Amino acid sequence: QVQLVESGGGLVQPGGSLRLSCVASGSIFNIGAMDWYRQAPGKQRELVATITPDGSTTSVVSVKGRFTISRDNAKNTVYLQMNSLKPEDTAVYYCHAFITNAPGGRVGGYWGQGTQVTVSS
Repeated sequence: QVQLVESGGGLVQPGGSLRLSCVASGSIFNIGAMDWYRQAPGKQRELVATITPDGSTTSVVSVKGRFTISRDNAKNTVYLQMNSLKPEDTAVYYCHAFITNAPGGRVGGYWGQGTQVTVSS
C-alpha cells in the first residue's frame, strides 16, 4: 500500500503564491520521478512539472518562470512552489510518483487525492 497525501491548496488572488506539498508513505523501497499534474473543469488532466531523483526538472511552457518543482528525498516529499498565479491556473492539482515497493520489484505509478487551487479576485 502506498499513499500520497497533498496539502497547501486554497484560494488566492491573482499574482499571489501557494506552495503545494505531497508526502509519500507506505510500502516504499524506492521513489523515482515525482510529478505534478492539474485538471481544470472541462479539461483533461495535464502534466505541469516533473522532477527526477537527482533533481532534474521539466515544466510546461505555461508555468515556466512561475512554478518551481522540488523534492526532499529524505522526507519522500515533492513540492510545487507557485508564484504569480493567474486565474487560468485554477484547477485540481495532483501529485504523482513512480514507486518500487521492494528490491527487484516493478515500478508502479501512484496518485495523490488532489488539492484544489483557485485563483480569483
